[in-house]
Parts: sequence; C-alpha cells; structure tokens
Amino acid sequence: MATKKVTVTIPEDLLEEIRAEAAERGLSAYVAEALRFKRDRDRLRELVTWLEEEHGSVTENERMAVRDELDDLDAEHKRRQARKNRAGEAA
Repeated sequence: MATKKVTVTIPEDLLEEIRAEAAERGLSAYVAEALRFKRDRDRLRELVTWLEEEHGSVTENERMAVRDELDDLDAEHKRRQARKNRAGEAA
C-alpha cells in the first residue's frame, strides 16, 4: 500500500501516551488505525442520519432491544473465551 508522510500537531501528553501504547506497532501504524476507525465511525453516523431521515428516529424500545441483544452477544463471547482459555490451559 502506498503511503505519504504528513506533519500533524498533537498535544505532548497525548503523544507520550500513544507512543507508550504503540511501542511495538509503531506510531504511524497506531495513528493510521485510529484514523481508519474515526473515518468508519463518521461514515456510520452519516448512515444513521440518512436512515433516520428515511425511516424516523429509533424508538427507546428498539434501543433497549438492541442493548439486550448486545448484552447476549457479549455474554456468549465471554463464555467462548473462557472455554478457549480452559482448553489452552489443559493442553
């Protein structure tokens, strides 16, 4: 993938935190990942805005249903991770 060098200004304290977290990956990889994440969130917000314009706002009941479903998915993920960890310890 082609890359291009740019100059950005970042608050010193934030840069120190990022460098500490990004040590192995490197600062450029960390920043690129963060920018992709931000771009994807911005696109999702645009989609939500468009969908709300087309279909109306999400109701509180719909929000609660989604939260319940996400809680179920999180619980299932934790169960699978626990099984995977136990299997790894047994090996």
